[in-house]
Amino acid sequence: MVTHSPFKWSFLAPKFWLTWLGVFFLYLISWLPQRWQFAIGKGLGRLIHKYMKRRRHIADVNLKLCFPHLTEAEHHAMLLKNMENTAIATLETGMAWWWPTWRVNRVVGSIKGMEHIEAIQQQGKGVLMLVPHMLHLEMVSRVLGTKIQGVGFYRPHNNPLMEFFMTRGRLRSNEYLVTKRDVKGLLKTLASKRVCYYLPDQDYGRKRCEFAPFFAVPDAATTTGTLLFSASKNAETLSLHCTRDNKGMYHLEIQPVLEAFPSGDNLADVTRVNERMEQAINCAPDQYMWVHRRFKTRPDEKAPSLY
Repeated sequence: MVTHSPFKWSFLAPKFWLTWLGVFFLYLISWLPQRWQFAIGKGLGRLIHKYMKRRRHIADVNLKLCFPHLTEAEHHAMLLKNMENTAIATLETGMAWWWPTWRVNRVVGSIKGMEHIEAIQQQGKGVLMLVPHMLHLEMVSRVLGTKIQGVGFYRPHNNPLMEFFMTRGRLRSNEYLVTKRDVKGLLKTLASKRVCYYLPDQDYGRKRCEFAPFFAVPDAATTTGTLLFSASKNAETLSLHCTRDNKGMYHLEIQPVLEAFPSGDNLADVTRVNERMEQAINCAPDQYMWVHRRFKTRPDEKAPSLY
């Protein structure tokens, strides 16, 4: 359980100077008007599209696999928009970590479905909220934090200074954080009737996974870790849709509980999870983290990489 982020004098060592410089510029940019930040982000995104060929290639492959019905022009437009949103996401991280609450409140477009959380908590249970890796997730956490404080389940950053800033930023909208290896900690959180965010939509490897449909891909490696937490008698599982509109307003909609979940059929259950993730992503597909190698683990270990 992470409840605070202590400063260490070792952070002043020369090996962290570049990190300090990057964080300093991100902090300065965060105070610009939001529309200016988005304009900067779009420009950086076009540079990513042009020069960061590896990231562009991964997103390109994912989009073609998931949306084979798109025309070449539609595919290119979505890919470019996704690269723009990928860069904007970095600036949104600065907004989420350092904006005062009054400024966050100005970009809250709508928050719907809070009654689903309230109904679960009234039963004396915790909430396992399934959330896709939308690029603006840091801001979504701050926005939802204006209504209810949650608990984040996360992977610590490899850079200890970035871990310091990341945890401090995320604790502005979360009661505390639980690291991904602290399974008991997350189960304890659910037992205490709290809202816990869980992201089940990436490829976490062959261990503890089922190969289930995800968009047009029939056999995407999908974690069964979701089922471990959902099976707790102290929790109910629901999901979140989140988008950012053209005016920079964030819209959140909490979806109803997954009934009779888990059922005991792992493949059927993770397929239902993937369906929820697809529904959420389809609300704004260009705002999803397509630069992740979602299909790197294949059913046949000898099969060539899709990337």
